[in-house]
Amino acid sequence: MNEYYYTPNPDVVHELHTWNYELLGNDLTFTTDNGVFSKRTVDYGSSVLVKNINFDKIPSGNILDLGCGYGPMAIALAKKYPNRNFEMVDVNNLALSLAKKNSEQNDVKNVKIHNSNIYENVQDKFAAILTNPPVRAGKKVVDGMISGAINHLLPNGTLTVVLQKKQGAPSAKKLMKSLFGNCEIIRKDKGYYILESVFRG
Repeated sequence: MNEYYYTPNPDVVHELHTWNYELLGNDLTFTTDNGVFSKRTVDYGSSVLVKNINFDKIPSGNILDLGCGYGPMAIALAKKYPNRNFEMVDVNNLALSLAKKNSEQNDVKNVKIHNSNIYENVQDKFAAILTNPPVRAGKKVVDGMISGAINHLLPNGTLTVVLQKKQGAPSAKKLMKSLFGNCEIIRKDKGYYILESVFRG
């Protein structure tokens, strides 16, 4: 059964859930379904990432949520930073339809949502790329999400990644350092590492 959240069309029995979650000072409403990642609550790693990203040091420009799922990271940030535009991409069409619904029900208009297998349909360059990569999709996918960022960042743009230590944070840090020449652990929380590299361009 093709039910993994990192596949284009998960074969699932639909079971919609709608719930509230407070993030970045806003009370948000999310609708989720079977076949998406972390359907019962915002994943802890995602919430740690959005709480620790520093918009003061990100240059002007749009922000990409790579592998956005049903949209909690970009929607929370778009609600808090209405003067920024967010692009949200995922390979999972079910997740994207939920992301569209969630952006509407949270009255978030500064988002653009579309399908992309990693960077396949991503054209622009961004001030920041955020990702909570799908570890279960395998190291090749996670590494592709990290290494492809270098072609899609503006000068001084940032790549911010959340990974658990046991799910490959140390090797991701090594890869980011080798690609960008820098990688900082901006936060450690319950085994989650928030890793950030700056593209010196």
